[in-house]
Amino acid sequence: MADNPSVPGQRRDMSMHNDWWASGWEHVLPRQGFPLTMLIGTASQPGFTGSLDDLLQEIFDGRWKLLGGDLDSALSFSWPDEEWDDGEAPEGREAYEASRWKTFGALLTAAGNPVPTTVRELSELYLTWALAHREETPAGTRWSMPAALPLPGDLLPLDAGLAERLARIRWTTRTSPLVDALIAHLADGLGEPQEVLTSLDRLAAATHQAAEDTRIALTELVAAGDAQVYRGQEPADAERLETHQRFRLVMNWEHLHANRMQLSTEPTAIG
Repeated sequence: MADNPSVPGQRRDMSMHNDWWASGWEHVLPRQGFPLTMLIGTASQPGFTGSLDDLLQEIFDGRWKLLGGDLDSALSFSWPDEEWDDGEAPEGREAYEASRWKTFGALLTAAGNPVPTTVRELSELYLTWALAHREETPAGTRWSMPAALPLPGDLLPLDAGLAERLARIRWTTRTSPLVDALIAHLADGLGEPQEVLTSLDRLAAATHQAAEDTRIALTELVAAGDAQVYRGQEPADAERLETHQRFRLVMNWEHLHANRMQLSTEPTAIG
């Protein structure tokens, strides 16, 4: 779990599962999946016993805007209080909702699961899917979540397009911090050189990463067109380099700055 700073006035820190974004559930579940996961993550902290309703009452006096109200609020795939983006979904909110519900309902029906219509019903599915666990103890109800969330594709019959999309998201989530660390070293540490003679083990030491993680970052830079790798005058395959082998890393900073947005890994407060 990753704790976020307390929101002023709250009596307990909110906690979000580190695996939420990498797992891809936010691209499958209704929008309330995000705050529900945060609520269960917070209930899983040491020192809390009780129902999700109890926690909702403790922190938000029973109503949380992100949930749409309370646990009996209706699920939806869009945010009704936000301006509709016609560029993203020109069919309009109602048609978008109908399409998402049709797809979601078909997935759950095919897997033999009931289709939830409220946040509370979705929380019960979390227990069915083992995204969360609930145990009655002498001290009261205790909640917990697994260290790694089950993946949507492990529980639902995703179509090939969505399965591929979620796989890309997981890979990007895995590699982005590695790439950012390498870029930071080259840009901030070395001053954006056009070319540097180096090796995987040297880059790994400079970025405080394992050599194989550095290889992944280097391979991603090359695949994105931000860099090229040479042994002598011949192009080299970053995936086949020995960790000690010297190579020339030739950067395309103009391309990198024009096409890449570095991600921040700093935690932010939940509002």
